Amino acid sequence: MIDDFKLHIDRLKSSGLRATKQRLAICKILFNRFDTFHFTIENLKKITEKDIKNKISLATIYNTVNAFKKHGYLKEILLSGNKTFFDTNTKNHHHFYDEDTGKIFDIKNENILVSKVPLTPVGKKITEIEVTVRIASDNHEQKKQLKQ
Repeated sequence: MIDDFKLHIDRLKSSGLRATKQRLAICKILFNRFDTFHFTIENLKKITEKDIKNKISLATIYNTVNAFKKHGYLKEILLSGNKTFFDTNTKNHHHFYDEDTGKIFDIKNENILVSKVPLTPVGKKITEIEVTVRIASDNHEQKKQLKQ
């Protein structure tokens, strides 16, 4: 527990942030977990406010998340329609996006095979390939239940 606390303080400092109670709470939510955590800014705000039993400014959430992203602690996942998720797993990997629930979850790299990629424009190179597979229920009744 004390080691986690020190790790969070170090992570905040290395990201150029002061270790406030609110930012430490954000660290605990993001990094004190076994599984990968996918979240939106709004989702993280709700979880943090519930955890600290107090309001937190959207600016604090944005600034903390963006500093962590900039320093490699979080990965940004952009979806069409201006939906942005963040991921605590910063390694190269792929995702399912469930259009019915609005949730995102990992696909193991070995389950995706990219066999052909286009030539890059002159002077450019491919730095990363990530696949996001959009999924939705093929059952209309199930879709209605999921949205309720």
